[in-house]
Amino acid sequence: MDSRERTFLALAYQESDRVPLDCWASQGTKQKIHAKMQLSYDEFLDEYDIDLRYIKGPEYTGPRLKTESGLETDIWGVSRKPVSVSVSDGSAAFEEVYKEVLESPLINSSTVEEINAYPHWPSADWFDYTGIEKQCDDIRNNGRVVVFMGDRLNRFAQLKPAMYLRGMSQIFFDMMEVPDIVNAIFEQIRSFYIDYENRILEAARGKIDILVTGDDFGMQNSLMISPSMWRETLAKGFADYIKLAQDHGAKVMHHTCGSVHEIIEDFIDCGLDILQSCQPEASGMDPGRLKADFGDRLCFQGGISIQKILPFMNSTDVRAHVASVFGQMMPGGGYIAGTAHNIQADTSIENIEALFEAYHDCGRYP
Repeated sequence: MDSRERTFLALAYQESDRVPLDCWASQGTKQKIHAKMQLSYDEFLDEYDIDLRYIKGPEYTGPRLKTESGLETDIWGVSRKPVSVSVSDGSAAFEEVYKEVLESPLINSSTVEEINAYPHWPSADWFDYTGIEKQCDDIRNNGRVVVFMGDRLNRFAQLKPAMYLRGMSQIFFDMMEVPDIVNAIFEQIRSFYIDYENRILEAARGKIDILVTGDDFGMQNSLMISPSMWRETLAKGFADYIKLAQDHGAKVMHHTCGSVHEIIEDFIDCGLDILQSCQPEASGMDPGRLKADFGDRLCFQGGISIQKILPFMNSTDVRAHVASVFGQMMPGGGYIAGTAHNIQADTSIENIEALFEAYHDCGRYP
């Protein structure tokens, strides 16, 4: 059975030979894999027979993004400063680079006219889509599942770009007190993403199997906004992204960190196929509870703890954790193995190896 058959059975809530496997890893972790295992990241994925593979997607060809004095400007016109963090696992250090927001350009805008007149709204014309079908073919020809996710700043979201543009505190205030402003921002964001998503899907000619959307709606113990506010401001756009992908034959996987149990029923109503992260330490996100409450109507990817297990416990603990999560998630299909977020560079090679070995040891169906 190849990766495609295995994964599509899981997404149809059926058991196969084993649980399909995914891998999310930070750049520092990829450096560590290369340095300590003498494997490129692609070779590592092949070594552990990872089923889901990610295409790069379109090439950016738009206006030059400023890189003056070490600063960058993203496609939304938001200034960012690259921040390098050296992460040690006790034997060597590996670099993680994050891009922190320096300034939210719409924070002082006070009218809908100002929002709409903002000169840096991105355009789907800024990308070259011609190589996408070949990227898909290269993965499909090896029997793997084709996934498109984009990068962290360009992932079919609504709330996150609005936070970057308007400021986190301000956008939450706007939702309560200035709905016209927030609706104008969300409309601009959705307009770009719908056009961008459609062009990607058309260029792929039906060969993207899973499209990943990403927007963080949860904190450790609760939602960022109330369920009613989510339904009022974000549900329609969320559903529109999903329907567009499904109309092109793709399943949709949504990534959100944190506690989102209160709106998972809404995710299902919007047509979502797969919920990614399933952060086990977050309130209401215990794998067993998720499976019991929603497992016959929603597939899951994730659930393996990067918060308490992978960086801090030993390889025996990692194997036991995988066995526990799999025991709750894998019966009846509907589960893709994965970590609750990227494996970080503070995770030892021993634990990384134990993780993927345990995926195979624990993930076999009878």
